[in-house]
Amino acid sequence: EIDAVGRQRGAGLGGGNDEREQTLNQLLVEMDGFEGQTGVIVIAATNRPDVLDPALLRPGRFDRQVVVPLPDIRGREQIIRVHMRKVPIAPDVDPMVLARGTPGFAGADLANLVNEAALFAARANKRLVDMDDFERAKDKIMMGAERRSVVMPEEERRNTAYHESGHAVVAKLLDKTDPVHKVTIIPRGRALGVTMQLPEQDRYSQDRERLLQTIAVLFGGRIAEELFMEQMTTGASNDFSRATDLARRMVTQWGMSDALGPMVYGEEEGEIFLGRAVTTHRNVSETTMQKVDAEIRRIIDQQYALARRLIDENRDKIEAMTAALLEWETIDADQINDIMEGREPRPPKPSGQPPRPKSDDSSGPEPSAATSAA
Repeated sequence: EIDAVGRQRGAGLGGGNDEREQTLNQLLVEMDGFEGQTGVIVIAATNRPDVLDPALLRPGRFDRQVVVPLPDIRGREQIIRVHMRKVPIAPDVDPMVLARGTPGFAGADLANLVNEAALFAARANKRLVDMDDFERAKDKIMMGAERRSVVMPEEERRNTAYHESGHAVVAKLLDKTDPVHKVTIIPRGRALGVTMQLPEQDRYSQDRERLLQTIAVLFGGRIAEELFMEQMTTGASNDFSRATDLARRMVTQWGMSDALGPMVYGEEEGEIFLGRAVTTHRNVSETTMQKVDAEIRRIIDQQYALARRLIDENRDKIEAMTAALLEWETIDADQINDIMEGREPRPPKPSGQPPRPKSDDSSGPEPSAATSAA
Protein backbone atom coordinates (compact mmCIF):
# COMPACT_ATOMS: atom_id res chain seq x y z
CA GLU A 1 0.00 0.00 0.00
CA ILE A 2 2.13 2.85 -1.34
CA ASP A 3 -0.08 5.60 0.16
CA ALA A 4 1.30 4.64 3.60
CA VAL A 5 4.61 6.35 2.70
CA GLY A 6 3.83 8.03 -0.62
CA ARG A 7 1.29 10.67 0.39
CA GLN A 8 1.75 14.19 -0.87
CA ARG A 9 4.48 16.18 0.88
CA GLY A 10 3.86 19.51 2.55
CA ALA A 11 0.27 18.72 3.53
CA GLY A 12 0.90 18.39 7.27
CA LEU A 13 1.41 21.12 9.83
CA GLY A 14 4.74 19.79 11.05
CA GLY A 15 6.92 21.05 8.20
CA GLY A 16 9.02 18.88 5.91
CA ASN A 17 11.21 17.10 8.47
CA ASP A 18 8.95 14.30 9.66
CA GLU A 19 10.02 10.69 9.17
CA ARG A 20 7.35 9.93 6.59
CA GLU A 21 8.64 12.59 4.21
CA GLN A 22 12.23 11.43 4.70
CA THR A 23 11.12 7.88 3.84
CA LEU A 24 9.40 9.15 0.69
CA ASN A 25 12.47 11.19 -0.33
CA GLN A 26 14.71 8.13 0.03
CA LEU A 27 12.25 6.04 -2.00
CA LEU A 28 12.34 8.64 -4.78
CA VAL A 29 16.16 8.60 -4.73
CA GLU A 30 16.23 4.80 -5.02
CA MET A 31 13.88 4.93 -8.02
CA ASP A 32 15.58 7.81 -9.87
CA GLY A 33 17.02 5.50 -12.54
CA PHE A 34 20.65 6.69 -12.36
CA GLU A 35 21.98 3.46 -10.85
CA GLY A 36 21.68 0.26 -12.81
CA GLN A 37 19.14 -1.86 -10.95
CA THR A 38 18.67 -4.34 -13.78
CA GLY A 39 16.05 -7.01 -13.23
CA VAL A 40 14.31 -5.11 -10.42
CA ILE A 41 10.64 -4.22 -10.94
CA VAL A 42 8.94 -2.10 -8.29
CA ILE A 43 5.21 -2.74 -7.90
CA ALA A 44 2.89 -0.91 -5.51
CA ALA A 45 -0.85 -0.81 -4.88
CA THR A 46 -3.23 1.84 -3.59
CA ASN A 47 -6.93 2.61 -3.32
CA ARG A 48 -6.23 6.36 -3.14
CA PRO A 49 -4.18 7.46 -6.17
CA ASP A 50 -5.46 11.01 -5.65
CA VAL A 51 -3.40 11.48 -2.45
CA LEU A 52 -0.04 10.29 -3.85
CA ASP A 53 2.88 12.67 -4.28
CA PRO A 54 3.17 13.74 -7.95
CA ALA A 55 6.88 12.89 -7.97
CA LEU A 56 6.02 9.21 -7.51
CA LEU A 57 4.01 9.13 -10.73
CA ARG A 58 6.58 10.74 -13.04
CA PRO A 59 8.12 8.76 -15.91
CA GLY A 60 10.84 6.43 -14.69
CA ARG A 61 9.08 5.76 -11.38
CA PHE A 62 5.47 4.55 -11.17
CA ASP A 63 4.71 5.64 -14.71
CA ARG A 64 2.56 2.64 -15.66
CA GLN A 65 -0.76 2.48 -13.84
CA VAL A 66 -3.01 -0.57 -14.06
CA VAL A 67 -6.58 0.03 -12.87
CA VAL A 68 -8.27 -3.08 -11.44
CA PRO A 69 -12.02 -2.36 -11.43
CA LEU A 70 -14.82 -4.52 -10.06
CA PRO A 71 -15.62 -7.37 -12.47
CA ASP A 72 -18.52 -7.01 -14.90
CA ILE A 73 -21.18 -9.68 -15.36
CA ARG A 74 -19.00 -11.80 -17.66
CA GLY A 75 -16.05 -11.52 -15.28
CA ARG A 76 -18.21 -12.47 -12.29
CA GLU A 77 -19.48 -15.57 -14.11
CA GLN A 78 -15.93 -16.73 -14.87
CA ILE A 79 -14.77 -16.06 -11.29
CA ILE A 80 -17.75 -18.03 -9.89
CA ARG A 81 -16.93 -20.95 -12.21
CA VAL A 82 -13.34 -21.03 -10.91
CA HIS A 83 -14.44 -21.18 -7.27
CA MET A 84 -17.17 -23.74 -8.02
CA ARG A 85 -14.53 -26.29 -9.00
CA LYS A 86 -13.73 -26.77 -5.31
CA VAL A 87 -17.26 -27.81 -4.21
CA PRO A 88 -19.84 -30.34 -5.49
CA ILE A 89 -22.48 -28.34 -7.37
CA ALA A 90 -26.09 -29.39 -8.04
CA PRO A 91 -27.35 -29.36 -11.67
CA ASP A 92 -29.78 -26.47 -11.00
CA VAL A 93 -26.98 -23.96 -10.24
CA ASP A 94 -26.47 -21.47 -13.08
CA PRO A 95 -23.33 -19.29 -12.75
CA MET A 96 -24.78 -16.66 -15.13
CA VAL A 97 -27.87 -16.23 -12.91
CA LEU A 98 -25.61 -15.82 -9.89
CA ALA A 99 -23.43 -13.31 -11.76
CA ARG A 100 -26.50 -11.30 -12.78
CA GLY A 101 -27.67 -11.17 -9.16
CA THR A 102 -24.36 -10.04 -7.66
CA PRO A 103 -23.63 -6.56 -9.12
CA GLY A 104 -20.79 -4.76 -7.38
CA PHE A 105 -19.24 -7.95 -5.98
CA ALA A 106 -15.44 -8.17 -6.05
CA GLY A 107 -13.56 -11.42 -6.61
CA ALA A 108 -13.18 -11.97 -2.86
CA ASP A 109 -16.95 -11.47 -2.38
CA LEU A 110 -17.67 -14.15 -4.99
CA ALA A 111 -15.23 -16.56 -3.33
CA ASN A 112 -17.02 -15.89 -0.04
CA LEU A 113 -20.38 -16.49 -1.77
CA VAL A 114 -19.38 -20.00 -2.87
CA ASN A 115 -17.89 -20.74 0.55
CA GLU A 116 -21.01 -19.59 2.43
CA ALA A 117 -23.25 -21.61 0.10
CA ALA A 118 -21.14 -24.71 0.80
CA LEU A 119 -21.50 -24.09 4.55
CA PHE A 120 -25.29 -23.82 4.26
CA ALA A 121 -25.37 -27.11 2.32
CA ALA A 122 -23.12 -28.82 4.88
CA ARG A 123 -25.33 -27.69 7.78
CA ALA A 124 -28.32 -29.26 6.00
CA ASN A 125 -26.36 -32.50 5.36
CA LYS A 126 -26.67 -32.10 1.59
CA ARG A 127 -24.31 -33.86 -0.79
CA LEU A 128 -24.54 -31.09 -3.40
CA VAL A 129 -24.70 -27.29 -3.14
CA ASP A 130 -27.93 -26.14 -4.82
CA MET A 131 -29.38 -22.78 -5.90
CA ASP A 132 -31.25 -22.31 -2.61
CA ASP A 133 -27.93 -22.45 -0.74
CA PHE A 134 -26.49 -19.78 -3.05
CA GLU A 135 -29.56 -17.56 -2.55
CA ARG A 136 -29.25 -17.80 1.23
CA ALA A 137 -25.50 -17.12 1.02
CA LYS A 138 -26.13 -14.06 -1.18
CA ASP A 139 -28.72 -12.75 1.29
CA LYS A 140 -26.28 -13.20 4.17
CA ILE A 141 -23.51 -11.28 2.36
CA MET A 142 -25.73 -8.47 1.05
CA MET A 143 -28.15 -8.02 3.98
CA GLY A 144 -26.15 -9.37 6.93
CA ALA A 145 -26.40 -12.54 8.98
CA GLU A 146 -29.81 -13.44 10.35
CA ARG A 147 -30.25 -12.88 14.07
CA ARG A 148 -33.00 -15.44 14.59
CA SER A 149 -32.54 -15.45 18.36
CA VAL A 150 -33.82 -11.86 18.62
CA VAL A 151 -37.38 -11.76 19.96
CA MET A 152 -39.11 -8.47 19.12
CA PRO A 153 -42.27 -7.11 20.75
CA GLU A 154 -45.32 -7.42 18.49
CA GLU A 155 -45.69 -3.64 18.13
CA GLU A 156 -42.10 -3.33 16.96
CA ARG A 157 -42.56 -6.17 14.46
CA ARG A 158 -45.62 -4.39 13.04
CA ASN A 159 -43.74 -1.10 12.86
CA THR A 160 -40.82 -2.75 11.04
CA ALA A 161 -43.24 -4.47 8.64
CA TYR A 162 -44.94 -1.16 7.78
CA HIS A 163 -41.52 0.52 7.43
CA GLU A 164 -40.19 -2.04 4.95
CA SER A 165 -43.52 -2.17 3.09
CA GLY A 166 -43.27 1.60 2.62
CA HIS A 167 -39.85 1.26 1.00
CA ALA A 168 -40.97 -1.60 -1.25
CA VAL A 169 -44.27 -0.08 -2.44
CA VAL A 170 -42.69 3.28 -3.34
CA ALA A 171 -39.88 1.45 -5.18
CA LYS A 172 -42.41 -0.61 -7.16
CA LEU A 173 -44.51 2.43 -8.11
CA LEU A 174 -41.59 4.47 -9.50
CA ASP A 175 -40.22 3.56 -12.92
CA LYS A 176 -36.49 4.27 -12.55
CA THR A 177 -35.79 2.43 -9.30
CA ASP A 178 -34.03 -0.93 -9.11
CA PRO A 179 -36.39 -3.95 -8.89
CA VAL A 180 -37.25 -5.09 -5.36
CA HIS A 181 -35.63 -8.50 -4.87
CA LYS A 182 -36.67 -9.34 -1.33
CA VAL A 183 -38.22 -7.80 1.79
CA THR A 184 -37.67 -9.22 5.27
CA ILE A 185 -38.45 -8.28 8.86
CA ILE A 186 -36.00 -10.84 10.24
CA PRO A 187 -33.25 -8.84 11.99
CA ARG A 188 -30.07 -8.97 9.90
CA GLY A 189 -26.75 -7.45 10.93
CA ARG A 190 -27.59 -4.19 12.70
CA ALA A 191 -30.96 -3.76 10.96
CA LEU A 192 -34.39 -4.85 12.20
CA GLY A 193 -35.57 -5.33 8.62
CA VAL A 194 -34.24 -4.99 5.08
CA THR A 195 -35.69 -4.11 1.68
CA MET A 196 -33.19 -5.37 -0.90
CA GLN A 197 -33.17 -3.95 -4.41
CA LEU A 198 -30.97 -5.41 -7.15
CA PRO A 199 -30.16 -3.65 -10.44
CA GLU A 200 -31.00 -5.61 -13.59
CA GLN A 201 -27.60 -4.83 -15.12
CA ASP A 202 -24.25 -3.27 -14.22
CA ARG A 203 -24.58 0.49 -13.96
CA TYR A 204 -21.63 2.87 -14.18
CA SER A 205 -23.40 6.21 -13.75
CA GLN A 206 -26.66 7.56 -12.33
CA ASP A 207 -29.05 9.99 -13.98
CA ARG A 208 -30.89 12.75 -12.16
CA GLU A 209 -34.36 11.16 -12.20
CA ARG A 210 -33.03 7.87 -10.81
CA LEU A 211 -31.33 9.70 -7.93
CA LEU A 212 -34.50 11.65 -7.12
CA GLN A 213 -36.56 8.47 -7.07
CA THR A 214 -33.98 6.78 -4.84
CA ILE A 215 -34.46 9.61 -2.32
CA ALA A 216 -38.24 9.08 -2.46
CA VAL A 217 -37.80 5.34 -1.77
CA LEU A 218 -35.63 6.12 1.26
CA PHE A 219 -38.43 8.26 2.72
CA GLY A 220 -41.07 5.56 2.21
CA GLY A 221 -40.27 3.81 5.48
CA ARG A 222 -40.78 6.78 7.80
CA ILE A 223 -43.94 7.89 5.96
CA ALA A 224 -45.50 4.43 6.35
CA GLU A 225 -44.74 4.55 10.09
CA GLU A 226 -46.45 7.95 10.36
CA LEU A 227 -49.57 7.05 8.35
CA PHE A 228 -50.23 3.54 9.69
CA MET A 229 -48.63 3.41 13.16
CA GLU A 230 -49.10 7.13 13.91
CA GLN A 231 -45.62 7.36 15.40
CA MET A 232 -42.01 8.10 14.52
CA THR A 233 -39.10 5.83 15.44
CA THR A 234 -35.32 5.98 15.20
CA GLY A 235 -35.39 3.25 12.54
CA ALA A 236 -35.32 5.78 9.69
CA SER A 237 -32.11 7.54 10.77
CA ASN A 238 -29.94 5.75 8.21
CA ASP A 239 -32.50 6.44 5.46
CA PHE A 240 -32.43 10.17 6.24
CA SER A 241 -28.63 10.23 6.28
CA ARG A 242 -28.40 8.60 2.85
CA ALA A 243 -31.16 10.77 1.36
CA THR A 244 -29.53 13.98 2.62
CA ASP A 245 -26.13 12.88 1.32
CA LEU A 246 -27.58 12.13 -2.14
CA ALA A 247 -29.37 15.50 -2.30
CA ARG A 248 -26.22 17.35 -1.18
CA ARG A 249 -24.07 15.62 -3.79
CA MET A 250 -26.63 16.37 -6.51
CA VAL A 251 -26.38 20.09 -5.71
CA THR A 252 -22.71 20.53 -4.74
CA GLN A 253 -20.84 17.97 -6.87
CA TRP A 254 -22.93 16.72 -9.78
CA GLY A 255 -24.44 20.01 -11.02
CA MET A 256 -28.02 18.66 -11.04
CA SER A 257 -29.70 21.77 -9.62
CA ASP A 258 -31.61 24.08 -11.97
CA ALA A 259 -31.29 26.97 -9.52
CA LEU A 260 -27.51 26.71 -8.98
CA GLY A 261 -26.42 25.27 -12.32
CA PRO A 262 -23.48 23.06 -13.35
CA MET A 263 -20.95 24.19 -10.77
CA VAL A 264 -19.08 22.53 -7.91
CA TYR A 265 -19.64 24.12 -4.50
CA GLY A 266 -17.08 23.23 -1.84
CA GLU A 267 -14.51 20.45 -1.97
CA GLU A 268 -15.10 16.75 -1.61
CA GLU A 269 -14.89 15.48 1.94
CA GLY A 270 -11.97 13.46 3.25
CA GLU A 271 -8.86 15.65 3.02
CA ILE A 272 -5.69 13.64 3.43
CA PHE A 273 -4.40 15.78 6.33
CA LEU A 274 -5.76 18.45 8.61
CA GLY A 275 -3.06 20.76 7.27
CA ARG A 276 -4.46 20.70 3.76
CA ALA A 277 -7.95 21.45 5.08
CA VAL A 278 -6.62 24.40 7.08
CA THR A 279 -4.81 25.94 4.11
CA THR A 280 -7.65 25.38 1.60
CA HIS A 281 -9.29 28.58 0.38
CA ARG A 282 -12.91 28.19 -0.66
CA ASN A 283 -14.32 30.71 -3.10
CA VAL A 284 -17.94 30.24 -2.06
CA SER A 285 -19.82 33.05 -0.35
CA GLU A 286 -22.11 32.68 2.63
CA THR A 287 -25.07 33.74 0.48
CA THR A 288 -24.31 31.01 -2.05
CA MET A 289 -24.06 28.37 0.67
CA GLN A 290 -27.47 29.46 1.95
CA LYS A 291 -28.84 28.90 -1.57
CA VAL A 292 -27.19 25.47 -1.59
CA ASP A 293 -28.90 24.57 1.69
CA ALA A 294 -32.24 25.86 0.38
CA GLU A 295 -31.90 23.77 -2.80
CA ILE A 296 -31.07 20.63 -0.79
CA ARG A 297 -34.13 21.28 1.36
CA ARG A 298 -36.29 21.74 -1.77
CA ILE A 299 -35.18 18.39 -3.24
CA ILE A 300 -35.81 16.56 0.04
CA ASP A 301 -39.24 18.15 0.60
CA GLN A 302 -40.26 17.45 -3.00
CA GLN A 303 -39.38 13.74 -2.83
CA TYR A 304 -40.87 13.38 0.66
CA ALA A 305 -44.17 14.76 -0.68
CA LEU A 306 -44.01 12.39 -3.68
CA ALA A 307 -43.46 9.33 -1.47
CA ARG A 308 -46.26 10.41 0.89
CA ARG A 309 -48.72 10.81 -2.00
CA LEU A 310 -47.83 7.37 -3.43
CA ILE A 311 -48.27 5.64 -0.07
CA ASP A 312 -51.52 7.51 0.67
CA GLU A 313 -52.96 6.41 -2.69
CA ASN A 314 -51.89 2.77 -2.19
CA ARG A 315 -52.82 2.08 1.43
CA ASP A 316 -54.35 -1.28 0.48
CA LYS A 317 -51.04 -2.51 -0.95
CA ILE A 318 -49.15 -1.41 2.17
CA GLU A 319 -51.65 -3.26 4.39
CA ALA A 320 -51.48 -6.41 2.24
CA MET A 321 -47.67 -6.43 2.18
CA THR A 322 -47.47 -5.81 5.93
CA ALA A 323 -49.84 -8.73 6.58
CA ALA A 324 -47.71 -10.99 4.37
CA LEU A 325 -44.53 -9.93 6.18
CA LEU A 326 -46.05 -10.51 9.62
CA GLU A 327 -47.15 -13.99 8.52
CA TRP A 328 -44.08 -15.14 6.56
CA GLU A 329 -41.38 -12.65 7.71
CA THR A 330 -39.70 -12.70 4.26
CA ILE A 331 -41.33 -12.19 0.85
CA ASP A 332 -39.67 -12.40 -2.55
CA ALA A 333 -40.15 -10.60 -5.87
CA ASP A 334 -42.96 -12.92 -7.06
CA GLN A 335 -45.01 -12.38 -3.90
CA ILE A 336 -44.41 -8.61 -4.08
CA ASN A 337 -45.64 -8.58 -7.69
CA ASP A 338 -48.79 -10.48 -6.64
CA ILE A 339 -49.54 -7.85 -3.99
CA MET A 340 -48.91 -4.92 -6.33
CA GLU A 341 -51.28 -6.45 -8.92
CA GLY A 342 -54.05 -6.89 -6.33
CA ARG A 343 -53.79 -10.69 -6.08
CA GLU A 344 -53.41 -12.87 -3.03
CA PRO A 345 -49.65 -13.45 -2.55
CA ARG A 346 -48.52 -16.99 -3.32
CA PRO A 347 -47.13 -19.00 -0.38
CA PRO A 348 -43.36 -18.87 0.13
CA LYS A 349 -41.10 -21.46 -1.44
CA PRO A 350 -40.05 -24.22 0.98
CA SER A 351 -36.65 -23.66 2.57
CA GLY A 352 -34.50 -25.53 5.03
CA GLN A 353 -34.21 -22.57 7.39
CA PRO A 354 -35.11 -23.12 11.07
CA PRO A 355 -38.28 -21.43 12.37
CA ARG A 356 -38.05 -18.19 14.29
CA PRO A 357 -39.16 -17.98 17.93
CA LYS A 358 -42.52 -16.36 18.57
CA SER A 359 -42.57 -12.70 19.61
CA ASP A 360 -42.95 -11.82 23.27
CA ASP A 361 -44.30 -8.48 24.44
CA SER A 362 -42.21 -8.72 27.61
CA SER A 363 -38.98 -8.55 25.65
CA GLY A 364 -37.09 -5.28 25.58
CA PRO A 365 -36.85 -3.27 22.35
CA GLU A 366 -33.99 -3.84 19.96
CA PRO A 367 -31.84 -0.68 19.67
CA SER A 368 -30.60 -1.28 16.12
CA ALA A 369 -31.89 0.89 13.28
CA ALA A 370 -34.05 -0.54 10.51
CA THR A 371 -32.56 0.30 7.14
CA SER A 372 -33.35 -0.32 3.49
CA ALA A 373 -30.73 -1.86 1.24
CA ALA A 374 -31.67 0.29 -1.70
